[in-house]
Amino acid sequence: MRLSDNLTGAAFMVAAQIAFTSNDALMKFVTRTMSIDQAVVLRGIAATALIGALALGFGAFRTRPSRRDWVLIAFRTAAEIGMTWTFLSALTLSPLANLHAILQALPLTVTLAAALFLREPIGWRRLVAILVGFVGVLIIIRPGPDGFSASALYTIACVGFITARDLISRRLSAEVSSLAVSFFTAVAVTIFFALTGATSAWVALTPGSVALLGAAAVTVFLGYLFIIRAMRVGEVGFVSPFRYTGLIVALILGWAVFGDWPDALTFVGAGIVLATGMFTLYRERLQRQLDQKES
Repeated sequence: MRLSDNLTGAAFMVAAQIAFTSNDALMKFVTRTMSIDQAVVLRGIAATALIGALALGFGAFRTRPSRRDWVLIAFRTAAEIGMTWTFLSALTLSPLANLHAILQALPLTVTLAAALFLREPIGWRRLVAILVGFVGVLIIIRPGPDGFSASALYTIACVGFITARDLISRRLSAEVSSLAVSFFTAVAVTIFFALTGATSAWVALTPGSVALLGAAAVTVFLGYLFIIRAMRVGEVGFVSPFRYTGLIVALILGWAVFGDWPDALTFVGAGIVLATGMFTLYRERLQRQLDQKES
């Protein structure tokens, strides 16, 4: 029995979330014994080679980006570097599922930022959903009398960097391959962390750490491959909500690998964020369908 294009795309999206979340768990484990700089550089060397091979296979380098696109790629890369640093810093301090629960607010932050900076239309329903979703984030973080914890600040900064990265991605020309952009970004991120880690002490590699880093590189590669296939096969409006399966994977891995399980309030906050995010994606899909009918 052959699956429809949308169901095939959804399956690829679920596979992508399994791959990306598995990579997060691997990096959380490996950064217990080595610095973030060393882990990112070693993973980056292998991942860049794999992504480069994938980009060549898809002919991603055939189109040369314009000067405008190169500028956008540079800013997007800067956001990616910031995201990598803040995400891994938060990952070392907080449970995997808690971090992923907060990251589920990304559809809300991207929608709000697009309305503020790109003047994309947003109705009052989506605006209310975004505000309610932010309440859910606060329930997960629960700042104390002294303010936000270090892990919460890293996570909030990470959401900001990812939002900026995604907004910049929207401004890239359609002919610029996403795989080529991913390759250029992977190269720049690896070089940046090699430079910042040049003055820090690197630990000797063990067979276990090599295996973990190799697995991290492979899962990042598979994540990129699956998510590209998901976006090419199915409708974006149908496939995108399946990104939320990453939270389920994070719950399972966090419990099985690290013995972490969120408390009841975290589940309440995550439920609010998920519900408002799904509603926002649903309203965006309706808006796109309305725009297509009018055009």
